[in-house]
Amino acid sequence: MSSSAAPPAFSFAKLFPRRRVLFTLAVVVPFGLLLGLSSLSPTLVVVARGMLVGLCAMLAYGVFEQWPGRLPPWLERWALQLIAVVIAVPLGALAAYWITLGGDPQFSQNPARVNGYLSLTVLGGMVALWIALGAMVRQREALARDQALAFELERSELARQALDARMQLLQAQVQPHFLFNTLANVQALVETGSPQASKVLDSLIAYLRAAVPRLDEPTTTLRQELELVRAYLELMHMRMPDRLQFGLQADAEALAAYCPPMTLMTLVENAVRHGIDPSEEGGRIEVDVQLRGDRCSVRVTDSGAVLKSTGNGLGTGLANLRERLRLFFGADAELRLLAREPRGTCAEVSFPLRREETAPKMAS
Repeated sequence: MSSSAAPPAFSFAKLFPRRRVLFTLAVVVPFGLLLGLSSLSPTLVVVARGMLVGLCAMLAYGVFEQWPGRLPPWLERWALQLIAVVIAVPLGALAAYWITLGGDPQFSQNPARVNGYLSLTVLGGMVALWIALGAMVRQREALARDQALAFELERSELARQALDARMQLLQAQVQPHFLFNTLANVQALVETGSPQASKVLDSLIAYLRAAVPRLDEPTTTLRQELELVRAYLELMHMRMPDRLQFGLQADAEALAAYCPPMTLMTLVENAVRHGIDPSEEGGRIEVDVQLRGDRCSVRVTDSGAVLKSTGNGLGTGLANLRERLRLFFGADAELRLLAREPRGTCAEVSFPLRREETAPKMAS
């Protein structure tokens, strides 16, 4: 661990974590039994001394794992911890002898006791150092895993934000495209002096009051889409009552499904603009929303002008819609555009059913 990084606030609870205590005891008990074979003291006493030494080393390791909060640049925390463990072992051994003997161990009067103390200190120090080094390696591996996970989460969040920004950009492109087309229709009525101009303008104002606030929403439902489409088609029917007829059909179970804003509206507007408007006879638009298993199928057909292919098979509006569907559903959404016989076009969108609990959360 770098000395430049400050550890969390000091916590006494972290000095004796359960797993670390159990591991320490699991190591020092066999170590004490081994020393007891060559010691004049009872085996249980030797084991108890080993446990005290191990706990002292563990305490020193834990204290300097958290304290001090900041170290000078020339001192690494791992080095401080190892120094603390090396110092803690002989002090812990001295305390262990003092406790088990009930006072001063009187080393100067008992050479065998000195040898036992030195054996406990040397062997205990070696074992404690190896354990401390192993713990540091595990901590560094855990830190590396945590950092990798945090990096992956951050990368996923950045990717999500990029998708959100891409979706908002595409929706921003939809808004002027739709609004300018609608206003152009009103302008045409005004220029020709149509008595319907005032009524259409009133309908347009009412429609825009309901539609515009929804354009910036990250998600919408097919129910809301159908409401907008109905208002739009009624508006278009007022503009050309003899050339446009329409019908709407929808499965009730599909109305709660989520989709990108302007999904259905884009299909219908495309049918009006490229199917009904260019045709002298006009035509009929049928909107059909069905639930097929766990997928929604949205089909818009018109009996207007013959389909004219573009470079990529889609106009700007439909190409934009395909991109928004891809961002919203991934590869699970499909957009097909087919010519009808003898004339007209069928545009169909298919996507997985997503209700409120499964709809993607996008930044506003």
